[in-house]
Amino acid sequence: MKVSTKSLLLLISLCLCLPLTGHAAKKEILDARIEAALEELEALSPAARKLMEKAEGVLVFPNVKKAGMGVGGEFGEGALLIDGEIQQYYNTVSASFGLQLGVQVKRQVLLFLDKDALRNFRKSKGFEIGVDGSVAVANLGAGGEIETKSIHQPVVAFIFGNKGLMYNLSLEGSKISPIKK
Repeated sequence: MKVSTKSLLLLISLCLCLPLTGHAAKKEILDARIEAALEELEALSPAARKLMEKAEGVLVFPNVKKAGMGVGGEFGEGALLIDGEIQQYYNTVSASFGLQLGVQVKRQVLLFLDKDALRNFRKSKGFEIGVDGSVAVANLGAGGEIETKSIHQPVVAFIFGNKGLMYNLSLEGSKISPIKK
């Protein structure tokens, strides 16, 4: 039986990505991880903390796991907080094909700085970044300052706490859907 290189890469990528979806956190554990991720972001950037205070909503994914080798996948669970209270739990899932190699665990925090952006997100059954709404990824400068053009967008994302090595960092194509906990 002859196996093509493409088929072999697909099989290896699937083996890498399948474990990502099988580790749904219990509600109490997820809540603790969300709190820890927010504390970590506040410690990294006082400017991010100030921006969080102004946000209409804060969507936190404390552990997003990504793996890929030509074909990749990403999975994480989190929650939307409004006024510091959890309103709804969500997952983020994406699949990708292209130049990528590695495994990574990261934290993602999305700030909804505009009421309409938050309303549109909450009304959607599945929100796809880049299709249903664009997200500006904030760049942290010296002393944790945020690049000014980022903070004028309706949704700003912080990606931090990267562990592992992954060539490819993007939120494009990530689908965020509500889940029950």
